[in-house]
Amino acid sequence: MELTQQQVRAMKRKRGELDLTLIGLEKETGVSRWTLSSILKQGHVHVNSATFKRINDWIIDEYTAKEN
Repeated sequence: MELTQQQVRAMKRKRGELDLTLIGLEKETGVSRWTLSSILKQGHVHVNSATFKRINDWIIDEYTAKEN
C-alpha cells in the first residue's frame, strides 16, 4: 500500500503539535521507529497493509480527538 503525501504531512504535523520524539511516535502508532524514520525523513511511502492501517488509524484518532 502507499501513503499519500497528505497522510505523511498530517503525521508530521501531528507529531510536531504533540511534540513527540520518534520513539514517542512509535509508542503512539505501534509502528517501528525505523519505518517511521524512513517515511518521515526519506519519503518512503510504500508500506505493508498493517503499517498503513496503524498510521491511518492514528491520524484519524488524533484529528477526531479534538472534536470530542
